[in-house]
Amino acid sequence: MFILVSFTEEFDVQVFLFLLFLAIYLFTLIGNLGLVVLVIGDFRLHNPMYYFIGVLSFSDACYSTVVTPKTLVNFLAKNKSISFLGCATQMFLACTFGTTECFLLAAMAYDRYVAIYNPLLYSVNMSPGVYVPLITASYIAGILHATIHTVATFSLSFCGSNEIRHVSCNMPPLLAISCSDTHVNQLLLFYFVGSIEIVTILIVLISYGFILLAILKMHSAEGRRKVFSTYGAHLTGVTIYHGTIFFMYVRPSSSYTSDHDMIVSIFYTIVIPMLNPIIYSLRNKDVKEAIKRPLVRNWFIHKLQF
Repeated sequence: MFILVSFTEEFDVQVFLFLLFLAIYLFTLIGNLGLVVLVIGDFRLHNPMYYFIGVLSFSDACYSTVVTPKTLVNFLAKNKSISFLGCATQMFLACTFGTTECFLLAAMAYDRYVAIYNPLLYSVNMSPGVYVPLITASYIAGILHATIHTVATFSLSFCGSNEIRHVSCNMPPLLAISCSDTHVNQLLLFYFVGSIEIVTILIVLISYGFILLAILKMHSAEGRRKVFSTYGAHLTGVTIYHGTIFFMYVRPSSSYTSDHDMIVSIFYTIVIPMLNPIIYSLRNKDVKEAIKRPLVRNWFIHKLQF
């Protein structure tokens, strides 16, 4: 049994945080699951780019759901405990969806590179035989990575303090309260997370580097401005996500228990899943049109009825 210790014990602050996180969580679910329904239901969005967005939105909704409901309960409940099995399950699922998102963001960057740099061959280069394995491989990599760390972490002994100063069962704070030798776990964390970050960030940077070259070759200044705006937002989202993961995991374990770490973890588990629908979809013309179509259709039906 573990105890999740939150930011503060002041009731007024906890109520405020509860309402804030609840609003963020509801927006996250509505935004991400709404996009999934939109991509599935509108045949005009049936292409690899929107399939990737739909899968990312589904992962974001699951990722946030793994952490946020328990966090909301802990803000108002006196008993902030979580069972050993519950803690292991939460960590496994959070690690799975978090790692999957890293690979999906890399796959999406490659998809955009193919679309911008070779638009005439896009349907060939991003056929179902390409994007389906990329999506599948992202989830398999997430599951394997989560399995390694979950097994390694919960094979340790926790004979001292059972208080986890964090909003969820996360690897660094769990290693900090273990009374076992965590040297191997720290190496696994550093090398696996570091390797995944380096590989996926390189894919993103190389893809966006080629995209930048293609943009600079555009003759239309207005076209360049629009593409820069869109892909600048994409790159900002990727930078925030990977930056927070680097800060949280790829550093010495001795500094894993401060309130700063909880704030950072909130960014990539709660805030970024809320921002992704805005960054990747709501700025997109096709998605805006897909949202308007049923609204306009319902308006006409309503008018005809009267």
